[in-house]
Amino acid sequence: MMNWPILSTITFLPLVGAGIIFLFIHGDEEVHRRNIRHVALGVTVVTFLVSLLLWTGFDPENPGFQFTEQSGWLGGYMSYRMGVDGISMLFVILTTFLMPFAILASWESVKSRVKEYMIAFLVLETLMIGVFCALDLVLFYLFFEGGLIPMFLIIGVWGGQRRVYSAFKFFLYTLLGSVLMLLALMGMYWEAGTTSIPELLNYPFPPSMQGWLWFAFFASFAVKMPMWPVHTWLPDAHVEAPTAGSVVLAAILLKMGGYGFLRFSLPMFPLASADYAPFVYALSIVAIIYTSLVALVQEDMKKLIAYSSVAHMGFVTMGIFTVTSQGVQGGIFQMLSHGLVSGALFLSVGVVYDRLHTRKIDAYGGLVERMPWYALAFMVFTMANVGLPGTSGFVGEFLTLLGAFRANTWVAFFAASGVILSACYALWLYRRIAFGRLEKESLKSMLDLSRREKVLLVPLIVLIIFFGVYPQPIMNVTAASVQNLVTQVEAARSGGTSAAMLGE
Repeated sequence: MMNWPILSTITFLPLVGAGIIFLFIHGDEEVHRRNIRHVALGVTVVTFLVSLLLWTGFDPENPGFQFTEQSGWLGGYMSYRMGVDGISMLFVILTTFLMPFAILASWESVKSRVKEYMIAFLVLETLMIGVFCALDLVLFYLFFEGGLIPMFLIIGVWGGQRRVYSAFKFFLYTLLGSVLMLLALMGMYWEAGTTSIPELLNYPFPPSMQGWLWFAFFASFAVKMPMWPVHTWLPDAHVEAPTAGSVVLAAILLKMGGYGFLRFSLPMFPLASADYAPFVYALSIVAIIYTSLVALVQEDMKKLIAYSSVAHMGFVTMGIFTVTSQGVQGGIFQMLSHGLVSGALFLSVGVVYDRLHTRKIDAYGGLVERMPWYALAFMVFTMANVGLPGTSGFVGEFLTLLGAFRANTWVAFFAASGVILSACYALWLYRRIAFGRLEKESLKSMLDLSRREKVLLVPLIVLIIFFGVYPQPIMNVTAASVQNLVTQVEAARSGGTSAAMLGE
């Protein structure tokens, strides 16, 4: 496996599929649309199967980068570098696992411009995988920014009534933060003389430089997650995006911000991360409490789930900046779990939206009488969103709170209130949709889950419960890399403190 470029294969295989659809399938007849769907689904499934080889060949005891690839690029000033460690490898597999679900979710709901739609998703998959595999600053930035374009088109072309407004808001918010990151990347190159991420991880940036570099990266990653108060683009984007767009946006694109904190902010700017950790704690607590309260008053199912995503990402940032093994492991696990749970919740919303063409909570009620299998699946996802023990949502939240307790008791106390608030809005949503009397005429003819919809939801139920009961496969993969990260940051901080004392 080490003798062939497996990461490049996984990264660019979806792009090859997009090229096949673009070059060889023409026409807008039903037979052509069916062929396009099958090619897109086949390519995403094959990409996922190839990505599983990463897990089977990964050495969990090795904290460094594995499956590395390197070649000259851009006249020798930069290089094409790819590699994964215990942190990034799982995000690659999460991306490849969820993309076939996104294609299947669009199987019947998207009927116009199917060719362009599937090409956009396949290009987006290549760019998302590239973010988690890139080991060069320029390559990372190209993948990171490139993902804006297909998602902008997915929202703006196939979205709802306010799709153009939401698409531009999404694009401008994320682009503004990324411009600051670009300036930081150039500053890092001028200081260290390299764009290699492995080399930069060991480069001691001056304390005076770390502060503004940290804020430049923070501006980009905070918008991407998104953190309060730069979160306002997310509810609009989710509401207007098609179902598959919401799945990818919540499950994968948001995780790029958390991954950026782990790959850049903590290891490259450890002194600045320590100085601004209280600032991150404050924003995280506000996000957990405030957006949970906002979710309680929502009338749109998608918007409620979108605000819940902001609250759950608050646990992630809180856990990461505790710089403890439990906190960082919990943050990573929470991101992976949220990818499964949020994707499942948006798929569940898409199921009833395809039948009734509304996301208003008041339009539903008593669905358990007509759709018992749907009510069961939605209940599992709701419980996981609450963080019920036995589901994957519990493990991440518990570990992040444990790390926060070690760092600051008050931070853990206020963050724990978010667990109660999440139970309030999630159970309120479930009661309004599934329970009560089936009185509305429009609901009395609704059919339960189709075979395609069961194929979408059952694997997610299995994984959410499996990793909730037995999280060890994920913890084993991330343990060595997380411990290496924590040790590296603590050593840099102790060295910086000693230097400051000597200077005094």
